[in-house]
Formats: sequence, structure tokens, C-alpha cells
Amino acid sequence: MPRGDAETILSIRDVSITFESKRGRVTALEGADLEVERGEFITIAGPSGCGKSTLLKAVAGLTTPSGGSIRLHGEEVRGPRQDIGFVFQRAALLEWRNVRGNILLQAEMRGMDMKAARARADELIEMTGLTGFEKALPHELSGGMQQRVALCRALLHEPRVLLMDEPFGALDALTRERMNVELNRIWARTGTTVLLVTHSVAEAVYLASRVVVMSPRPGRILEEHRVDLPTERGYAEVLETGEFHRVSSRVRELLGSTAEAD
Repeated sequence: MPRGDAETILSIRDVSITFESKRGRVTALEGADLEVERGEFITIAGPSGCGKSTLLKAVAGLTTPSGGSIRLHGEEVRGPRQDIGFVFQRAALLEWRNVRGNILLQAEMRGMDMKAARARADELIEMTGLTGFEKALPHELSGGMQQRVALCRALLHEPRVLLMDEPFGALDALTRERMNVELNRIWARTGTTVLLVTHSVAEAVYLASRVVVMSPRPGRILEEHRVDLPTERGYAEVLETGEFHRVSSRVRELLGSTAEAD
């Protein structure tokens, strides 16, 4: 749970979400409670269909809770938010725009000052190792590089909260590990508050300052576990630590199967 001296930036209280369909009512989430401190990296792990992505969409204001409340920066979320960044499962880049153009799309849509946006884009391009690829089109980039562009786009307006919905799930194992290390480095440098949904136990524990484990649908938060590791982390070194094994073992136990892992 959050420390008493920390700033709570996101508060999810008793949130339930029910959808109506031709097959009847489906409850995706039930009684979800979560408090997130400024600068935390929260990973949300759980079985497929447990409402992880639905919870992220509710935080972004893209889905309306059936019950409970979500407060972001002290304000109740009542519709789409402009002060968050969102990275989806697919990079969703415009094929006719180069790397810089795809990143700056965020600025155009938000009406940002373009001079400042270009300077920020250049900073992000350097930070994510995309220097030299500014004019490359999406089809000229690897999957990992495309996701780096999507991450730059989401960070362009310097959101205080970054939401990531299984962003590396389509990548091969080696590229995914490299993206994990890159994301950890960026988080350590920017201090952005992050909520990331994943099916990978290793990814969840490696990246997190706190891991949240959800039950099968209807999704409930079963347990939360703080991860006592340095902010900046090497990958192989972390996987050999007792803390990594302690938390990952408990997460696997809660999921009830290693099939969800990695």
C-alpha cells in the first residue's frame, strides 16, 4: 500500500465494470481498489480476460465504471483524459509518416507548440536509441523500434501517468527483454508514473516497484507486492536475486499456473 508521506496520484475505489451484450451481462471488474503513488511503476498481472485492459481504459476515461470511482490528480475521471499517455499492444504507426512525423502527430492533435514539440521529440528519439532513424518509415523498422516510436509519441506531452497495455507481447523474447531494460531506464530517468498490463510474470516483477495480481473474471485484485530492487536494474542480474524469485514465485502461485508466464 502507499506510504503515508507519498503523493497519491491515482485512486481507484471499489470499481466495477459490467458490459451488456447479446449474450447478456458480463462483469469484467468487480470491487477493484488500488492507490498509486507519484513515480511508481505498477505492473498488473492476471489471466486472459480478467479485466486488466478494461481497468486501464477506465483510468484513461475510455470506459465508464458501472460502480465505484476513479480519481486522477484528485479529479474524478468522467471522460477521456488529456493528461495521460497510452501505449497499446500494437504500435499503430501511420505508414506514410516517418519516425519523427509519427511522434509529432501527438503534438498536432493536441495543438502543442511545434517548436517545443520538435525539441522534445529529438530528446525522446535520443533517449530511446532511435537517433539516425528519424526519417525511416514504419516498414523499415523492427517491431521493437516501432514500439519505441509509439512510446516516444505517448511521452511527447510529458504525461504524469503513462498507461501501457501489453506493449511488448508481440515481440520475440530477446527483443522483449531489451525493451524491458530500455523501459526501466526511461522510467528511472523521467520519474513518470506507469501502469503496465502484462501476462509475463518475469516482465511484471522485473519492471515493477509494485506488482498487482488479479483474479480470473470478474477481475478482482488478489494481492499487491512491493518489489525491493534498485530503480535502475540490469536484466540478468535481477533475475538471479532472491527478491525476484520471492515475488515471482508468489505471483505464479496466485495465478495458479506457470502457463501465464513468459
